Amino acid sequence: MMTGLDTLWQVIKTFLGLSLFSLGGGNTLLQEYQHLSVDTYHWITNNQFADLYALAEAAPGPSSMIVGLLGLGAGLRHGVLWGVLTGLAAEIAVLLPSTLLMVAAALSWGKFKDSPFRIAFERGLGPITLGILFSVGLTVLRTADHHWLAYVVSFLVCGLMLFTRISPLYFMAIAGLLGGFGLIQR
Repeated sequence: MMTGLDTLWQVIKTFLGLSLFSLGGGNTLLQEYQHLSVDTYHWITNNQFADLYALAEAAPGPSSMIVGLLGLGAGLRHGVLWGVLTGLAAEIAVLLPSTLLMVAAALSWGKFKDSPFRIAFERGLGPITLGILFSVGLTVLRTADHHWLAYVVSFLVCGLMLFTRISPLYFMAIAGLLGGFGLIQR
């Protein structure tokens, strides 16, 4: 059995290691967050992960908010104070290295304005980020949907999002009502 300090150290090492791999925003690592927090370290269950992801997305703020909630979930078994400390440490561990790298890059990126390397690098990041985001979408679908009607709603919303200009807030409200009335189960 791990102590609160062991869990804190495990969370810090985990999110420090992931910090520099977030291409395109915090959600690009969602699949890895799910794998580590549910399958590898067993900090939380799959349903808890889906709930924390929904909470992080519904709350205003950066997409990296999920990391603090995962840290909270990891440390909570040792008490509320350990949960808060571990959540805060997770957030700092994932944000600090990437923030420092981005500040350094922003300060020097202008020097390479006409460099073929910069142009190739920027063009290459688009397809990579789209592929990662597609993978994240599949992870969210697999994590949250366990009933055939939930899959139908997810695919319908995806199609409507791609081919219409309807605000996603309407889809969220309708899906919330369907879940609230018990029509969609997971």
